[in-house]
Amino acid sequence: MPGRRRCRRWVERLPPANHFIPNIPYSGVVVLRIEEFEAFRLVDYLGLTQHEAAARMGISQKALWNDLRSARFKIADAIINGKAIRIEGGNFVLRR
Repeated sequence: MPGRRRCRRWVERLPPANHFIPNIPYSGVVVLRIEEFEAFRLVDYLGLTQHEAAARMGISQKALWNDLRSARFKIADAIINGKAIRIEGGNFVLRR
């Protein structure tokens, strides 16, 4: 039986670049979903609180925390292990 469906997240803008490749031969690719990228951008780049970021994305703080934790792990994995990062996919609505 599949788990609960993920609700759509509001995303303010798509990332300007969707691939990051290390300058060495890389050993794999980490796929970062758009909503994980948005959570990372709002909290770690713009400095919003998790409460503010969750409100802007239209989700609960727990859902934001799960996306943020996943994004941080994937980014750390890519940096530490020399992997490429590809940003794509997910369940989101672009806010215009």
